[in-house]
Amino acid sequence: MSAAALALPVAAAALYGLWTVFVDRTSGSSLGHAWLLGLIAAVVSGALGLALVSIQSTLITEVRALAYGVLFGVAMGYLYSISHTTGPSILESVRMGLVMGAVMFAVSLYVFRTHRSREPHGEHRPRRSHGAHRAQGAHRAQGAHRA
Repeated sequence: MSAAALALPVAAAALYGLWTVFVDRTSGSSLGHAWLLGLIAAVVSGALGLALVSIQSTLITEVRALAYGVLFGVAMGYLYSISHTTGPSILESVRMGLVMGAVMFAVSLYVFRTHRSREPHGEHRPRRSHGAHRAQGAHRAQGAHRA
């Protein structure tokens, strides 16, 4: 994996950790607790982000977009759950995570499909014409019948 491929998940994890510190601190936690929670959030999100970047070339476009959507949705749902002093309900946090994950899925699917030249598998599911496929099958059948 190149240094550029490592830099983005590491930078995103650091920013997510700092954002977690800010959100937890403004919701009333102590400074030590906020920094510990931010460090844990940065390490976990960084490890998951690096794992996703390392396997993304083996995933088809839709699954890769879904993986990015799930990672982002879980991260945003968690931040939403710690954002209030009384805390939103679990259902509200799950709803927010689902909405944000769906948005990330749509955006990443759009980006992956519009940049097909950079796709690890080439063009998205290239198809042959049906006539060419049938003609090859017919030739094979005739050759097998004659032998």
